[in-house]
Amino acid sequence: MFVLDAWQYFAHRLMHSSRYMYRRFHSWHHRVVAPYAFAAQYGHPVDGVLTEALSGAAAYLASGLPPRAAAFFLAFATVKGIDDHCGLLVPWNPLHAAFANNTAYHDVHHQLGGGRRNFSQPFFVVWDRLLGTHAGYTVTVRERNNGGGLEAKPIRNDRHVLL
Repeated sequence: MFVLDAWQYFAHRLMHSSRYMYRRFHSWHHRVVAPYAFAAQYGHPVDGVLTEALSGAAAYLASGLPPRAAAFFLAFATVKGIDDHCGLLVPWNPLHAAFANNTAYHDVHHQLGGGRRNFSQPFFVVWDRLLGTHAGYTVTVRERNNGGGLEAKPIRNDRHVLL
């Protein structure tokens, strides 16, 4: 999990930090405005290889897991990524109880202006916290005339997003 998270954080941050990488490859993923589960897997093939495939390969090689256990772990990581993009924050979801990196956390990253924070995926938020890209959030109830449901909003103070 540590290797996969580290690789994906730095690859994801690179995709947002480099204007060329973002426009050419990663912007495909952010074209999906409304969050839905399979948007997690929507993206340019180069982004998929650099962020997803190579992180999985590095995690497999570093872990020494047997192939079946590695396949289960990588399937779990994929399910976790899909859950993070599903747009549904429900209290009974065990993944939200086990990991701080959840649907609301990643939703902040996908909001307008959120592209410079909450890069961590899929499990932990340690890299965001250590490297100053963490944005806390609150979950509020939307008004019924605005579609209802819950909405994740970044916590801000006068100067910047709280770390």
